[in-house]
Amino acid sequence: MLITSTNIHSKHYTFSDMALSFGNFDLDPDSQLMTGVTDFTYQEDLQLDCEKQIPLKHRLARHMRTQNGKKYYECEECKKKLSSKFNLAVHMRIHSGEKPFECETCKIKFSRKSILASHMRTHTGEKPYECETCKSKFSRKSHVAVHMRIHSGEKPYECEKCKKKFSTKSYLASHMRTHTDEKPYECDVCKKKLSSKSVLTGHMRTHTGEKPYECETCKSKFSRKSHLAVHMRIHSGEKLYECETCKKKFSTKSILASHMRTHTGEKPYECDICKKKLSSQFALTDHRRTHTGEKPYGCEICKMEFSIKSSLPKHMKTHNGEKPYECEACKKKFSTKSHLAVHMRFHSGEKPYECATCKKEFSSKSYLALHMRIHSGEKPYECETCKKKFSSKSYLARHMRTHDPMDVKQTLWM
Repeated sequence: MLITSTNIHSKHYTFSDMALSFGNFDLDPDSQLMTGVTDFTYQEDLQLDCEKQIPLKHRLARHMRTQNGKKYYECEECKKKLSSKFNLAVHMRIHSGEKPFECETCKIKFSRKSILASHMRTHTGEKPYECETCKSKFSRKSHVAVHMRIHSGEKPYECEKCKKKFSTKSYLASHMRTHTDEKPYECDVCKKKLSSKSVLTGHMRTHTGEKPYECETCKSKFSRKSHLAVHMRIHSGEKLYECETCKKKFSTKSILASHMRTHTGEKPYECDICKKKLSSQFALTDHRRTHTGEKPYGCEICKMEFSIKSSLPKHMKTHNGEKPYECEACKKKFSTKSHLAVHMRFHSGEKPYECATCKKEFSSKSYLALHMRIHSGEKPYECETCKKKFSSKSYLARHMRTHDPMDVKQTLWM
């Protein structure tokens, strides 16, 4: 017989009448919690009408408790109240650490069968839940609910210390560690400690080289979804973060923070080799390569290598002939903004770089570096024909003309 909730909601029923399969329980008259195993009779008039059909009486009893909001089972460890004996048993695994359900693919264990079922979708790629607004798909129903807050702008979780709001409880928990400086997750490879499990997962990809997130426009790959989102602003031109001082806009919060230091003069990052201070972690990473000689960015056309990533696209303009920056005074064009800035000093007469030894002034940092070799005696450029050395590349090129062209050609082909 199929029993509907409307069949019994208007009548008086005892728990024994409903033939509960859980045994007999002792009702605490103050808290109305099932805590023991002795007989009791409990009656309550439930005036509800939800039309839900329940195939078994004991499941109907459980459903009735969701309708009246009462929770009859209490955890002895943390005093949390639950609506059924099954939910209590599952909850107890939090305290016992029991995880009886194991994934056959990756051997990760779970406390609930439903969580294992959701986890299996990470292997199968199945995403049965779809956002009605943007059609994004998800492997879990709860993920859809969280995602919907992107559209609604809802942020129900607030930090008590700084009042910042978050869309999920887990984001709030991770944020709280910025106040406590707690880093409970440790990398097994390099022992670095991280503030959240998701950050650890992203960090592990620096060791494995895995980059599962690909840009559909240029096919660049990234180890983190957030990095892909930031990258996409290059294509969209979106710049969400504005400097309050000069109104310049930036695509990321971190780049804005680095930029702000150009106004404050703050340089919190120090090179452990030469003690030079830099304004950002990126600048420090680039600077360290001046000590190691590392040049990880190579031109595919001429094989020239660079220590800084931004130098490569600038260099590529020398191959394609692109010169998008024009001098307003003389209309001369340049491949980079920095080259135009140096050129403009010829018009203005500005020479901001001074030699500490002889006080001679220069319009660019590179000219100062060349000049310093006069004092140091450094001659890093060598003629392959006669082994004579020079302080600059241009002096070497001029010298090469003094050799017989055949000798030079022969040297080049050796």
